[in-house]
Amino acid sequence: MNKTLEKFATQLDSALLADLRGLAKAEGRQIQSLVEEAVSKLIAERRDQQPRKEVMDAYERARTRYASVFKKLAE
Repeated sequence: MNKTLEKFATQLDSALLADLRGLAKAEGRQIQSLVEEAVSKLIAERRDQQPRKEVMDAYERARTRYASVFKKLAE
């Protein structure tokens, strides 16, 4: 599978970058592949994130109970 790669620049904390370099060396990988792996996992995790049921239940109870207050606040 051919991927189109695009260069970009960013900055990292010095200690974090040193740890990243050490990990890349220890695993025999390029920093680029570690960054790509980490970003892919972060995006997948955030994309799949769902609010906890108890949070949504509390929101629904508040929305129902205080509907008139929310309506006045919106005006």
